[in-house]
Amino acid sequence: MKKFLTQGRLAALIVFAVLLIDQVIKIWIKTHMYLHENIHVTDWFYIYFTENNGMAFGMEVLPKLFLTLFRIVAVVLITWYLHKITTQKTKLKTGYVVCLAFILAGAIGNIIDCVCYGEIFSESTHYQIASWVPVGQGYADWLHGRVVDMFYFPIIDTYWPEWMPFCGGERFIFFSPIFNFADASISCGIICLLIFYSSYLGKGTHPKDSKVVK
Repeated sequence: MKKFLTQGRLAALIVFAVLLIDQVIKIWIKTHMYLHENIHVTDWFYIYFTENNGMAFGMEVLPKLFLTLFRIVAVVLITWYLHKITTQKTKLKTGYVVCLAFILAGAIGNIIDCVCYGEIFSESTHYQIASWVPVGQGYADWLHGRVVDMFYFPIIDTYWPEWMPFCGGERFIFFSPIFNFADASISCGIICLLIFYSSYLGKGTHPKDSKVVK
């Protein structure tokens, strides 16, 4: 009898679950909070609604359209690779597949924001909460939507000593970037990949860890 929860099905389940959680959180934030409104959970954890045009954790390095298209190409390539390694006879470790699934899910989650949110939501401002609108009446065109971020963890919030060169007296916050569930999924997938499966990178299989399924 064939195993029901194959690596391919497990990857699909992870992608679906991460996307569902990510989009539910983002849509609730988008339709219930003003831009830059925050909810104090603890002194080191806030729900802080912000939007960005850039990459994970609010970084803005590349032009918006280029970044969105780059994400789409990356998702297509990761999907193809996941399908390849989960359907071949020589199987890789399930943990490796799980890491890739988390990365893929996070990438798709942020793509949905970029591609769709500008067309289906009104503008979020400091004075107006966004709402659903008919397609085409949103705040931006297709592929130009902004990514919704909300998790803020200022675990350390202090000031540099006055005697420090260059930064003396300036405020220091760790961890200052604001991110979303999709960003966390990508980061966890990449970190686990580098720690536990670095030997797989650049290789199709690893002779010590792979096995042939008959």
